[in-house]
Amino acid sequence: MKIGQLLISVVYLLLISCDPTTKSALTNQEIQQQKEADLSEDSLLNVVQRQTINYFWENAEPHSGMARERTHLDGDYPQNDKNVVTSGGSGFGIMALIVGIERGFIQRADAIDRMIVILNFLETADTFHGAFPHWWYGESGKTKAFSQKDDGGDLVETAFLMQGLITARQYFNGEDEKELEVRERINKLWKAVQWNWYTKEEEILYWHWSPTYGWDMNFAVRGYNECLIMYLLAASSPTYPIDPAVYHQGWARNGEITSDIEFLGFRTILDHYADNNSPVGPLFWSHYSYLGLDPRGLKDRYGDYWMLNVNHAKIHHAHCVQNPNDFKGYGGNCWGLTSSYSIQGYSGHQPDRDIGVISPTAALSSFPYTPEESMNFLKFLYLEADTLVGSYGPYDAFSLEDQWYQPRYLAIDQGPIPVMIENYRTGLLWKLFTSAPEVKAGLDRLGFSYE
Repeated sequence: MKIGQLLISVVYLLLISCDPTTKSALTNQEIQQQKEADLSEDSLLNVVQRQTINYFWENAEPHSGMARERTHLDGDYPQNDKNVVTSGGSGFGIMALIVGIERGFIQRADAIDRMIVILNFLETADTFHGAFPHWWYGESGKTKAFSQKDDGGDLVETAFLMQGLITARQYFNGEDEKELEVRERINKLWKAVQWNWYTKEEEILYWHWSPTYGWDMNFAVRGYNECLIMYLLAASSPTYPIDPAVYHQGWARNGEITSDIEFLGFRTILDHYADNNSPVGPLFWSHYSYLGLDPRGLKDRYGDYWMLNVNHAKIHHAHCVQNPNDFKGYGGNCWGLTSSYSIQGYSGHQPDRDIGVISPTAALSSFPYTPEESMNFLKFLYLEADTLVGSYGPYDAFSLEDQWYQPRYLAIDQGPIPVMIENYRTGLLWKLFTSAPEVKAGLDRLGFSYE
């Protein structure tokens, strides 16, 4: 029996053993049929969620409680960075821990204690006008430069972390001392981010600021890409909000963000070219901003965000089915391109920049958009190719074409998997994040309609 099949069987037997009435009422044949027909898919979802959540629970950097940027089970770490922690990936991880509580994998009290460890770290770690850097050293809270000039505030990664913190604030709503403390301390961090300072008094947000190099990176963030959440949170801030013109003139490029381009039979809705020089970007664009922001029924003057993301995922699926490069293994059950590790090192993957590398996070984090296609990939991975799965879920990337994979993980790829699967199953994180009154106010300020 393959490892994936064994995992499903174990989960199923645990479920059945909890209900002796059900157990005695069914024959062995009926139990087997029920397992295969009714519970195999649900059990698979439980297995992959539990494994990927453990990346952030069991595998957290011990001093900070934060998510390690990478985990290499082969022990080969670049620059000895095993304990380097990531801001954005930790935001995803906080949301994953909430899923773990709801699924019964983690005790709520233990998760609150972990949140206090994380908040202890964030309150003393380096910040830059309230914004977090991309990376810190987990033991000290000092910034580790992401690149030479990227050694200060990273507003996009800050938004990803703040998305997770706001979701946690909404979730830990009890009146006991610790939950009150968690909410209070999250509010202080949230109110400290000087979003409008990162405009340089222009009608656009800038990604980076360095205490050493100032604004030298000069990365003005224009849509469309993964950064919608940054503009929404900047508009939602109760202390340092941006003017709506920053969104409309900067992000939306005075309306030029809209697109009539059709690719592989699907409208792209918004213009991917400006940031990507391509008709369609990597699939993480349809995940990162939407871990908390509910795209169902979400619209503004530029587009329908549910259709945007569904079409984005379907384009990637169609590309792998058509397989114009004739890569081994591609098809309806093996698909999904995004930025990840590859045989050439870390690189971006998308339909017109395809080197034969499949990144499991791409299809698995698209469950809300393509449930059937994503389930087919999940079954392929766990039932046919389970050598590509390790202790923290699917390895970051693989190439059947090159017979390549490594037992390695990245926080920003593992985190969206359990979160988006839970949004598919229950909408939990979408409900929590969008319940925040500041988020609703920000959506209203920017002219969004939502259900």
